[in-house]
Amino acid sequence: MNDKALLFINGVPPSTIPNFEGYGLIACSDGAFHYLKKLGFPLKKLAFISGDFDSHSGTDESLAQDKFIYTPDQDKTDFHKSLEIILYRGYKTVDVYGGSGGEMDHFLGNLHTALAFKDALDITFYDEFSRYFFAPKNLVLTEMKGRLVSLFPVSVASNIKTEGLNWELNGEDLSVDKRIGTRNFALKDKVSVQFSGGELVVFVGHQPMG
Repeated sequence: MNDKALLFINGVPPSTIPNFEGYGLIACSDGAFHYLKKLGFPLKKLAFISGDFDSHSGTDESLAQDKFIYTPDQDKTDFHKSLEIILYRGYKTVDVYGGSGGEMDHFLGNLHTALAFKDALDITFYDEFSRYFFAPKNLVLTEMKGRLVSLFPVSVASNIKTEGLNWELNGEDLSVDKRIGTRNFALKDKVSVQFSGGELVVFVGHQPMG
């Protein structure tokens, strides 16, 4: 079984349809269904559309009705409920589009949701500028030279050691109220990040910086 899923949620949509080959499951929240339809995404590729359907009718003439999963729980976001379904279906890796932009409280809420699933799912967000994710304690990235790298603690990350960045960290802590590690960049193709405590979101630019 291919355990990698692709999920579209209701933030700023991608400007073009991303490559969706190689995923075992493709799904979207109810709000994202609108932009996928406008982008010309092949809707029959969707395994499910989930949400409370406050922004969608919960039906479409081109799809079987059982693909629409009504999840009315108002204590959870549509993103959270979609991840629950993906996890229940046995998938362990999720690439997410539409997680940032627009109303920024949604972006922060999406990070909060990803943190809640961090130990169960390997979640990576993609937007027009970068990919970002909660880092494991020992992270190695390749093909990195010239790319933007930002390290953002949630809310503290301790004893951080990096190799391959312009401004290295050598056992320092990062915290929201004192010091963060944004707008760094890679000097080498291989970058490593290690830390011993807390949580760290890593942002990686799609293209080398000019």
